[in-house]
Amino acid sequence: MFRHGIQTIDAKPMSDLNTTPLIDVMLVLLIMFLVAIPVMTHKIPMTVPAGPPMIGEPTATHRLDITAQGALLWDGAAISTPELAMRLDAVVADPAAPALEVAAAPQARYERVNRVLATIARSGAQRVGFVGNREFAGGF
Repeated sequence: MFRHGIQTIDAKPMSDLNTTPLIDVMLVLLIMFLVAIPVMTHKIPMTVPAGPPMIGEPTATHRLDITAQGALLWDGAAISTPELAMRLDAVVADPAAPALEVAAAPQARYERVNRVLATIARSGAQRVGFVGNREFAGGF
């Protein structure tokens, strides 16, 4: 016991657990989960055919390219986003049901590709395929 003035102070060690680092770690984990969860749940609902390709007479296809700068090319010709919606409406209305092949450049912004895919999904196109995915197969 130490004497400090008139009062005596016991110099016992503290036996309480220090919870400050635990709380700090929990807050960091909470923030990480809050940031990561919206990214993991973001998706565009789209039905993509599965299984082997159909054998028989080849059907008509249209190709939609998304360049690295975000420009759209419909069968090689440049189009704007409103024109894309009109052409997709024509594809959906066509009784021959042509397929749509989508090819995005590796440097294209995700946001631009996502908006184009959302436009395709809103149009109701059922026969949609993705071209050029093999170059991304080993990247993940």
